[in-house]
Amino acid sequence: MKKLFSFMVLILGLQMARAQEIPLLDRELFFGNAKISGGQLSPDGKYISFMKEYNGIMNIWVKSFNEPFEKARPLTGSKRPLHGYFWTNDGKYVLYTQDKDGDENLNIYAVDPIAGSATGGVPESRNLTPLKDIAAEIFMVSRKNPDLLMVGINDRDKAWHDLYSLEISTGKLTKIYENKERIKGYNFDWDENLRILTKTDEKGNSQMLYKQGDKLSPVYETSVTESAGVSGWNADNSRFYLESNKGDLNLSTLFLMDPLTRQLTKIESDPKGKVDFGNLFLDRNTHKIISTSYTSDKTETYWKDKTWEANYKYLQSKFPGREVNFSSATKDYSKFLISVWGDKYAPEVYFFDAKTKALVFQYTPKPTLKKVEQYLAAMTPVSYKSSDGLEIPAYLTIPAGSNGKNLPVVVLVHGGPKGLRDDWGYAPQVQFLANRGYAVLQPNFRASGGYGKHFLNAGDLQWGKLMQDDITWGVKYLIEKGIADKSRIAIMGGSYGGYATLAGLAFTPELYAAGVDIVGPSNIFTLLESVPAYWESGRAFLYGMVGDPGTEQGKQRIKEASPLFSADKINKPLLIIQGANDPRVKQAEADQIVVALREKGKKVAYLLANDEGHGFAKPVNKMAMYAETEKFLSEVIGGRYQKEMPAEVAKRLQEITQDINKVSHKPAEK
Repeated sequence: MKKLFSFMVLILGLQMARAQEIPLLDRELFFGNAKISGGQLSPDGKYISFMKEYNGIMNIWVKSFNEPFEKARPLTGSKRPLHGYFWTNDGKYVLYTQDKDGDENLNIYAVDPIAGSATGGVPESRNLTPLKDIAAEIFMVSRKNPDLLMVGINDRDKAWHDLYSLEISTGKLTKIYENKERIKGYNFDWDENLRILTKTDEKGNSQMLYKQGDKLSPVYETSVTESAGVSGWNADNSRFYLESNKGDLNLSTLFLMDPLTRQLTKIESDPKGKVDFGNLFLDRNTHKIISTSYTSDKTETYWKDKTWEANYKYLQSKFPGREVNFSSATKDYSKFLISVWGDKYAPEVYFFDAKTKALVFQYTPKPTLKKVEQYLAAMTPVSYKSSDGLEIPAYLTIPAGSNGKNLPVVVLVHGGPKGLRDDWGYAPQVQFLANRGYAVLQPNFRASGGYGKHFLNAGDLQWGKLMQDDITWGVKYLIEKGIADKSRIAIMGGSYGGYATLAGLAFTPELYAAGVDIVGPSNIFTLLESVPAYWESGRAFLYGMVGDPGTEQGKQRIKEASPLFSADKINKPLLIIQGANDPRVKQAEADQIVVALREKGKKVAYLLANDEGHGFAKPVNKMAMYAETEKFLSEVIGGRYQKEMPAEVAKRLQEITQDINKVSHKPAEK
């Protein structure tokens, strides 16, 4: 017995020594700007554009393909991270969208990718939709006339987008369709004719309308608890690909639909019968199907084109144990940028010539992280049963070097909630927390997307109830397995994950030792009152999730589910993080729970950034936020934390840290 005890002590000592070998990685490795990211080939393959720092903010740069990255020229000088960008089909313009300080009022901008080389500086970007307080949407990017976009603009009616044609070279906007019928989507065929419009009614039911001349004919309808969407058109534009879970279908399925006869032909559903239809990849030149894909624990691709499949398998053979994605391609699909990645691998990007099979390294977004990726942790798919027996899929990450037992835990809850989910792969938040010594659980609770209609709708009216149970029972699972130290468990998340954090502390106060709420709603009444006008098409959908505030039953459900009204039950430390310009979860959601907790003598800390919206985008703000988060978690549940931080981060942290005694909240007048 004594020998056995000595042996166990030795093993434990070795495990502890191994854990101590894992260095504390600088938080900038996870949340600082990438050196290079978002690479795209120009349509003719002569240029590569990418994102790189310009005055501390990730902006668009461009270089000739044969030039080194050091010779690249900045195309934009934005003071705020962009929402994404792309090339027009003729390569004449790079287009991007941008808002102001996170308010999500998006405008569309164009910049000449060659202009930088002529001026030697940052060329001027043109605002193609120079209107205030709008949220522009791009519905079609023309290939036949690369100077043309079809865009939605909500200037006439903030709740609904009219359809405009937009001439990029001149900025000329021409109204194509005035939306007075609650249209929420416009779809164009390969000939770029407007063919399908989708409208919604006050109850959240959707109807697809087929356009023939000026006539609109209903062809397909779904209820608020069902979904359907157009995924493209067949080669001769006679039928469209319809993804639907209508009626008896649980898993969404891909069909071909004839809009004239309304005949449906099934194309495919998950061959394994587990998850919804994932993605349809169509060849933009031949209009044939290249592949379909489905995401369960990981994503699985089913190739329909033998050439593409051969190229994919060739690339897989070059990077065993890694995932490979075609991330950008020339117009003729002869040249590609491919990304190579995994759960515990810093991504890399290569150039691939499909004809010669040449494979040339281009960049890794985080080269410093690449050097220490041996210290990253594996993300493992797990599942467990919730309170009513429903199987909940999740991901579990155990710190590298740990024996996986009796660990402090952070339950990291995703946002949405309905239709979104966590996926397998490299996740900065997860790796950051694991490096600090925490096991990380990411539950795909009911209402998460991809697991079928029944799983999706099982979350309706279950905020704070069964949806919260799905998280709670995940914690119980970790305790039963001996993974979690039940006295050192924190809950953290953004948006709905922030709500779940507040709900966890309010409704299961003995389960968690602490919570970090990032832009989470505390009062569902005020959340519903303040949603942006252009969310009107989804109002019934929202009411279906949380309750209708216009009914007594709905009011009762909302009050029960709102953590604000159970603030007196919150007895564990809470850190709240909020953007002042958030259009989805407004500052009042944070202010009112801070005031309620302060007045009850509870422990609450509050970060508020005046230049952020629904989540922090600016690097200095993110760094400050995570510096405070890791310090907060360390003090309560005992993980490691990095004490030092750059001077500008320390300064920004001081600026956004609120004196809770000065926070006020005045309820809106009704």
